[in-house]
Amino acid sequence: MARIWLSVAALAWVLSGCSGEGVEPTSGMVYCSEGNPETFNPQLTTSSTAVDATAKQLYNRLLRIDPQTGSLVPELAINWQVSGDGRQYHFTLRNGVRFHQSDRFTPSREFNADDVLFSFNRIVDTTHPYHGVSGGRYPYFQSVGLEQNLARIHRLDDHQITFELHEPNASFLSDLATDFAVILSAEYGETLLHRGETEVMDQHPIGTGPFLLKDYRRNQYVRYSRHPHYWGEPAQIEQLVFDITPSSTTRVIKLIGGDCDVAALPQISELSVIQRYDDLAVDTRPGMNVAFWAFNTQKPPLDDPRVRRALSQAVDKRRLLTTVYHNTAVVGKGLLPPISWAYDPSLPDLNYDPERARQLLDSAGYSELELDIWAMPVGRIYNPNAVKTAELLQQDLAKIGVRANIVRNDWSGFIDKLQHAEYDSVLIGWSADNLDPDNFFSPLLSCAAMVFGSNRARWCDPNFDALIAEARASADPEQRRRLYQQLELMIQRQMPLMPLAHASRTLGRQRVWEGPILHTSGGIDFTQVRRAP
Repeated sequence: MARIWLSVAALAWVLSGCSGEGVEPTSGMVYCSEGNPETFNPQLTTSSTAVDATAKQLYNRLLRIDPQTGSLVPELAINWQVSGDGRQYHFTLRNGVRFHQSDRFTPSREFNADDVLFSFNRIVDTTHPYHGVSGGRYPYFQSVGLEQNLARIHRLDDHQITFELHEPNASFLSDLATDFAVILSAEYGETLLHRGETEVMDQHPIGTGPFLLKDYRRNQYVRYSRHPHYWGEPAQIEQLVFDITPSSTTRVIKLIGGDCDVAALPQISELSVIQRYDDLAVDTRPGMNVAFWAFNTQKPPLDDPRVRRALSQAVDKRRLLTTVYHNTAVVGKGLLPPISWAYDPSLPDLNYDPERARQLLDSAGYSELELDIWAMPVGRIYNPNAVKTAELLQQDLAKIGVRANIVRNDWSGFIDKLQHAEYDSVLIGWSADNLDPDNFFSPLLSCAAMVFGSNRARWCDPNFDALIAEARASADPEQRRRLYQQLELMIQRQMPLMPLAHASRTLGRQRVWEGPILHTSGGIDFTQVRRAP
């Protein structure tokens, strides 16, 4: 009884106390999240913390991925056709879609083709008034070469639009279904431009999604309310709160105490604690993700593939699976997880071989070596405890005479310094936002991704890029599969990064809440979640 009272009291305070509005406690949900979103526009980031807080809550895309079948289905576009040469994509847009209203902005019209033009021209047109706003980086789309391949967007009328590409691209529709491909309001952008407040667009968002942003207090909470004029099936909950709680242990304590209804990213060792309570549950999904150790290949001696292979062969990945993942992940032999349709089960693993690692270091002229390992300060789906992972790497490396220093920053500092590539090496990872294999290769290791920030290895190989381009251009799944297998082998030879593991996605929740929150790919989604009767 005490735990039930605490949940109701805490929920009532968070949902109504922040603004003074009275709200029935049962009309809302509290989600204990792991960190502050650095932006409310997912075009500008690849951070899953920001994507979770924005993409599926505040926005829509032209199309989306059906979580049950993995197929592409309509969202703001009701249908589409692809030309025979694979270079033109024609979309018919949905009628009757209304944007959010806020204290800053009241829309005068419904969604139309102008909003699609605004959203994508902002990304690709360097003369667009919003291109340089908030830093001018669009890491996902810049890494997949949208600027180079998108020739033009043709507005035919309010609800007909055509994307014209320079070259065929088998991944293009999947790219439009990612969490980064959100549709912004052109009218809102114009209003802010006239006020001289362009930066407000990414801080106080206006979208068409099932929730609208009501309030944000850094290090405290993000508060949303249900979009009253949502075009689709309305969200089941009236209010949603992200309670920002960086500590995994604290999130689990809040879940047990009833202070939150859903807890993000419990550490694997905490799952058994959650499962002791009859009114709590653990949700688990296979993950389209990879955890990896990226080497800054622009820094000697990490510019030498022999050194990178030596460091990789010194690491016992099986021990990582047991100690960090508690056997809820599989060994990462390459970037692609086993659930990817392009996964190659015959891909050899780089064996744990400390003796061979020492020989490689000697041949490269480094009998002694010291380097830094940056560890993410928060748990992620692909790595629930980067600090523990770093400690295990540190122990393994000491056996071959390498001294590793573990560097930690708070989340904001980590993200900022990561952009400036000040690290020797970093423990990080990637969660795919669609099911196309290119989602792992272009954002993580293309030359464009090095320029625009998501290539943490700082590695650029024109031959690798050429294979990526060939795979993206092919409409033959078997040919694409063979090309991705070649890419995996190139990574093993050059070792710009070391794949560590592919992890399951997990969260803890109160059993009273029903409906899918986790999907195999992309950010979390509270649209269909409801309290059981």
